[in-house]
Amino acid sequence: MILKEYGLRVFLAPGFTDMRKSINGLSVLVDDLDLNPFSGNLFDFCNLRLSAYTHC
Repeated sequence: MILKEYGLRVFLAPGFTDMRKSINGLSVLVDDLDLNPFSGNLFDFCNLRLSAYTHC
């Protein structure tokens, strides 16, 4: 998804994420996807039940 007005790209991480991870743990997951966690883009992560999500 790209928000063209702001030049913001949103990425949804594949699979399920342990929601107990801190921002450092989430940024490692983004880095594992060969993306830059400091690029200014938005990265979304979902839990196992898909009832919660978090942003990095």
